[in-house]
Amino acid sequence: MATTTVTQAQPVLHLSGDVETANSADGSQTNHGVPGPDYKYARFLPSYDQSFKLPPLEPFEHTDPGLAALNDPEPRSFLQGAQVTELSPNFGSEVEGIQLSKLDQRAKSQLALFVAQRGIVVFRDQDFLDQPPEWQLNEWGSTFGRLHIHPTSGQPKDYPEFHLVYRDAKPKNDWVYDIQKLSSTVWHSDVTYEQQPPGLTTLFLYDTPGSGGDTGYVSQVEAYNRLSPSLRAYLETLSVVHSGVEQAEYSRRGNRGGVVKREPVENVHPLVRRHPVTGEKALFVNKQFSRRIVGLRTEESDAILNLLYTHIAQGHDFQIRARWKPRTVVLWDNRVTAHTAIGDFDPAKDGFRHGARITPQAERPTL
Repeated sequence: MATTTVTQAQPVLHLSGDVETANSADGSQTNHGVPGPDYKYARFLPSYDQSFKLPPLEPFEHTDPGLAALNDPEPRSFLQGAQVTELSPNFGSEVEGIQLSKLDQRAKSQLALFVAQRGIVVFRDQDFLDQPPEWQLNEWGSTFGRLHIHPTSGQPKDYPEFHLVYRDAKPKNDWVYDIQKLSSTVWHSDVTYEQQPPGLTTLFLYDTPGSGGDTGYVSQVEAYNRLSPSLRAYLETLSVVHSGVEQAEYSRRGNRGGVVKREPVENVHPLVRRHPVTGEKALFVNKQFSRRIVGLRTEESDAILNLLYTHIAQGHDFQIRARWKPRTVVLWDNRVTAHTAIGDFDPAKDGFRHGARITPQAERPTL
C-alpha cells in the first residue's frame, strides 16, 4: 500500500506594534483570537436565533449507501491513483490524491464502506471548501442520510444544517465546558440521544491555528473486541438510556448562545450495536450522553458504565489523532467510533478555530 509523509502546518506570524497577529487560512488577518473584518467565511460564523424552533424529529427509513459497495467487484476503485496511509493497523486511514467533490454515486458508496471499515479517514488537499454550501449539504451530505440540525449549537444564519465547531478568544465562545476540569477531553459519539443517531459524518475547517486542536478518535469496535467473551455476552443483553436533557439545560443557562431549537429527547439503545454494512459489533456508550443501563440498580449501572468509559478513554492502542492542516476533510462513522476535541490551543495567542460538521442521520441502532 502506498504511503505518504505529512507534516503539520505552522502558523505564519507577523508583528504589528505590540500585537502579535496571525494569517488566517484564507489570507485575512486576525488579532486577539477573533475573526478580522475581512474574514472570508464570515457568513458561516455562528448565529443564535431564540425564535428558531424545530418540531420533533420523525422516524424515517434509512438505507446505507455502503451496502451497494458490498457487491462491487472493485469496492476500493475510488482510491485508484491515491496515496493511502494507515494511521494504525486496524483503525484510521489518511488519503491524498483524490477529490471528494469529484466522486460519483458508485464512488460514494465505496467511500461509505471504506469509512465503515476503517472507522475514520482523513482526506488531504481537498477543494471541498471551494464548493457552494448547497452542494456540501445537498449533493454531498444527503447522500449518506437525512441531514440533522443540532438542537442547541450555533449555526450559520442561512444554513442550519451545519453544526459549527467554533472557538475564539471570547469566553462565551469557548467550547471547553468546565474550566474546573483538568482536561478538555470528552469522549463521545455525536447526538446519540436521537432515535436515529448519525452515520457517516463530515468535518472540515474554515480556519484553525497552525498547530494544536487535533481530534482524537477511538474504535468502539476494538473496544468491544478487547473485552472478555463472557463480559461481551452479558453486555449484549443490556440497553442504555441516552439523554439530550443535560445538553439543552446547559444552553438554557445562557451558554453557547442560550439556544434550544428542539426540545430534548431521551432514547434507549442497545449497549452493543451491529454495523448494518460490515456486520461488526461495537460498544455504543459514551460519557457525554449515556445515562444509565435499563433494569440495573444505580450502583450496578454506574460500575459497568464507568468501567467502559475508562476502557475507552485509556485505549491508546485503539485510538488515533487526526491532525488538521489547511484543506483537510475528515470523515468518520459515528456508529462505530467515538471522538474528542483536544483543546490544547489558546485562541488569544494561537488563533481561532472555525469549522462545520455535516451530520446525516442513519438507522436506529440494533444488535
